[in-house]
Amino acid sequence: MTETSVLRDTGARYEMDERGLTSWADYRRSGGRLYIDHVEAPVPLRGTGASGRLMAAVAADARAKGLRITPICGYAAAWLRRSHEFRDLVD
Repeated sequence: MTETSVLRDTGARYEMDERGLTSWADYRRSGGRLYIDHVEAPVPLRGTGASGRLMAAVAADARAKGLRITPICGYAAAWLRRSHEFRDLVD
């Protein structure tokens, strides 16, 4: 089990740390919509599910704030399509 920090929101980027490395999702917010422009995990975290854990935290935050999600990033779009819990946040 990896130790994961809480989600940080810098105002333009969500960040989450694991094993001393930071995964992030760049975003823009307009009205009631969250546009996810890019999701990335450092190379040592790729294939560990770090980006998926980040996306789950971002989607949960969007839901808590009453936001809809428009994924611009291909990874975010694919993750949301596969997510039974959060796919309803996408139009």
